[in-house]
Amino acid sequence: MKKFAVVLSGNGVFDGSEIHEATMTLLAITQHGSIYDIFAPDVEQYHVINHITGEEMPETRNVLVESARIARGNIRPLSEFNAAGFDALIFPGGFGAAKNLSTFAFDGPDCTVNEEVRKAVLDMREASKPIGALCISPVVIAKILGDVQVTIGQDPGTAEAIEKMGGTHKTTNHGEVTVDEANMVFTTPCYMLDANILQIYNGAYNVVGEMMKYL
Repeated sequence: MKKFAVVLSGNGVFDGSEIHEATMTLLAITQHGSIYDIFAPDVEQYHVINHITGEEMPETRNVLVESARIARGNIRPLSEFNAAGFDALIFPGGFGAAKNLSTFAFDGPDCTVNEEVRKAVLDMREASKPIGALCISPVVIAKILGDVQVTIGQDPGTAEAIEKMGGTHKTTNHGEVTVDEANMVFTTPCYMLDANILQIYNGAYNVVGEMMKYL
């Protein structure tokens, strides 16, 4: 069976991984006859958001510890990721990708990317292995690789930022996947569009399916 590395960025759409996207990604990998290991950076998350009120909470949390909630405890620090042990790498979305894996939420195209995330992507790119990204996480891939085609759906501001980082943005709708064969990058918009959970499932299933064609 093929093996995916899934990188999470916390627990919850506003300050970590989008839980529906993360769960549907794990389901899609399994449905396509593959297995996965889950990783997250062992770093403090940018802030903690009350998901009822949208307000910031006066506490600190760790990205790895919070991601472990989704992984049911079966997770490893991203520092332990070795591209040689995996066939594909995939990033669910959520604001954690733009706040904890990178600073895109604050700095836009001038953002920085967590060094462990950067290394994982570059190592997989060097090995010509598929890299998947859902929702907002394609901006992280664009910042790392530069000249790459991705999609975040239809948001003009984010698309413009991708272009400023050297990437090419393709406008897409629910469940559609943008494939950059030269870079082995596979992206789909998910909750960057006004989506329901079935559309999230379709996006996750389709992006994993496209990646499987290259394994």
